[in-house]
Amino acid sequence: MTSSGMRTRSAEKSMMLFSFFHLRFFSTMARSLILFTIFLSTIAADAAASGASGESHRFSRNLSPKSIGLKHEKLSHLHFYFHDIVTDPNPTTVRVAEATMSNTLVTTFGDVFVMDDPLTVGPEPSSKLVGRAQGIYASAWQEEVGLLMVMNFAFMEGKYNGSTLSVLGRNTIFSEVREMPIIGGSGLFRFARGYVEARTHSFNVKSGNAVVEYNV
Repeated sequence: MTSSGMRTRSAEKSMMLFSFFHLRFFSTMARSLILFTIFLSTIAADAAASGASGESHRFSRNLSPKSIGLKHEKLSHLHFYFHDIVTDPNPTTVRVAEATMSNTLVTTFGDVFVMDDPLTVGPEPSSKLVGRAQGIYASAWQEEVGLLMVMNFAFMEGKYNGSTLSVLGRNTIFSEVREMPIIGGSGLFRFARGYVEARTHSFNVKSGNAVVEYNV
């Protein structure tokens, strides 16, 4: 074989090898791109599923005040009388628990009462009913008469019908004025905050019945 023929054969082999490796390179690249595309698609699908799941089971999120009906705060003043009727054919307050020593103490420490007391415009029992005080009070002071008050004022008059105010506080009933905080409310009183002032209007020591004036 002549030298020119050998050079030709060598060139042909070189071209074949180049073409072979060139095809293998692009074939490998194509497979890599396909696998990478599948990988990205899987990640995107997982992220979407995770996002959807997180959206439906989110623990907390920010809310717009307007979206829940929260407008500018208003100051309101309510005035009514609270009738606590302990001894009567139809009592509005009943004792549901007592400690073994309750009857030996003047303060009746340990007594627990449940109430559904009427709230009226005036101090007379026949006065117009505007709501009810529903909840629990307990004697929580050994040395003096001091009550833990946990109650809702459930209103049933005018625009306040169906709305409530929640009160939680300390009531030293023989003090001239007792202040207790309002911790919330519902209806027109949603997000309510403020305080109540209680003043004893009348108290029958023998029966335990009382009428208390409330400014809220």
